[in-house]
Amino acid sequence: MNVLTFDIEDWYNCDFITPDFNWDKYEVRIYDGVGRILEELTKRELKATFFCLGWIAEKHPEVIRRIHEQGHHIGCHSYQHELSFRFDRENFKKDTEKAKTLIESVIGGSINAFRAPGFSITEKNYWAFEVLTELGFEYDCSIFPAAHDYGGFTSYGEVEPAVLDLPNGKQVKEFPISVQSVLGWKFVYSGGGFFRFFPYSLIKHWVSNSSYVMTYFHPRDFDPDQPVIHSLPVMRKFKSYVGLSKAFPKFQRLLNDFDFVSVQEADKLVDWNSARILKL
Repeated sequence: MNVLTFDIEDWYNCDFITPDFNWDKYEVRIYDGVGRILEELTKRELKATFFCLGWIAEKHPEVIRRIHEQGHHIGCHSYQHELSFRFDRENFKKDTEKAKTLIESVIGGSINAFRAPGFSITEKNYWAFEVLTELGFEYDCSIFPAAHDYGGFTSYGEVEPAVLDLPNGKQVKEFPISVQSVLGWKFVYSGGGFFRFFPYSLIKHWVSNSSYVMTYFHPRDFDPDQPVIHSLPVMRKFKSYVGLSKAFPKFQRLLNDFDFVSVQEADKLVDWNSARILKL
């Protein structure tokens, strides 16, 4: 099962890239970036899940409307890409509900999937899953099942879809991000900077030998002409800009070599009666 997802945010829509949230002053590149992705999926008759910022729905609703009109599954990626653990429970709910409402007003329907920015739901703020169920979400794709810059969720166990059994008596279906272990270090290879960094032959090998792969691409991953912020820390700058010129052809090869489904389609492929239940 290979799950195709995109995080819909522009090149500046991250607080670790642009340290303030006054985003109206930046060059807008989201239209061309999303258009390029949609064109590629249309050629292959593929459907994906697009996790969208509420801020994009508010400022650039045409982007999300176009994705929805082409039959893709729409999810929520917070309002303004603020890491989940920076909120308390009340403010996380306000932020998520605001984003959800904005996105739903654009597409004229409800959304049921969520991904936290930076995979920032951890063992320390797992109450966020309870909030998601209170807001009507059925699927989550926020867990990084290993140690991570933002904490990770090391107790998750095997990297596979599972049911999260929550203290409020409700459940949510979890589709974690894929990780690969090299010399004891676990990292994501199915999107972002490491997808752009590693040679395609190695990525193809990892995908071929995995029974479950969760991808996460951004429009900026395929935009070599985006502005460069030179003040970023060395590692962050590397992750943000490495391999941009070759990323889209690599992405096209991935789509040629493997079959992909959206989160909503993946749900139908999982035998949830025998799936692992993780009690939180």
